[in-house]
Amino acid sequence: MTTLTIRNMVCNRCKRVVRDELEAMGLTVGRVELGEVEIGELPPSVTMDDIRRVLQDNEFDLVDDRRQSLVEHTKVLLINEIQHLKGERLPTENISTFLERKLGYEYSYLSSLFSASEGQNVEKYVIALKIEKVKEWLRYGELTLSEMAWRLGYSSVQHLSNQFRQVVGQTPGQFRKAAQVNRRSLDTL
Repeated sequence: MTTLTIRNMVCNRCKRVVRDELEAMGLTVGRVELGEVEIGELPPSVTMDDIRRVLQDNEFDLVDDRRQSLVEHTKVLLINEIQHLKGERLPTENISTFLERKLGYEYSYLSSLFSASEGQNVEKYVIALKIEKVKEWLRYGELTLSEMAWRLGYSSVQHLSNQFRQVVGQTPGQFRKAAQVNRRSLDTL
């Protein structure tokens, strides 16, 4: 099996689309995770360029570079931890230690790669993910701000509110009342 790293896989629906598209090409598909898929040997009629085209037609992209692959793995870990609340991070672990443990590289190296590739640092990306999660929760009205702050690891509701206001330009209460759908797709963060 060959493992491919794929950019912009951010949800279970993405996993299903990638599996379906690759199987439609006649590929044997094994494990499919966010940002990764295992495939069997390529049939003679299929090239890596064919795979790249199919993925790009579905707003994904094949990652060939080892450093870019590491950036994609970083994003997947953060999306899983913040958006999908996977809970792989230990209670006493900060984001930098979590990434070091999961990826096996020093955080300073990971941070440099991430910033160079994404045009923003890891901390800003984490904040963007958290704010998008808060927007989702506000839209559905299922949680209090206190519950949101706790689930996302904020030290207080005030800290969450201040960060939300800085990023969105409104307080969480104003956002909720406006009932706007100003959410961003995770692959554009």
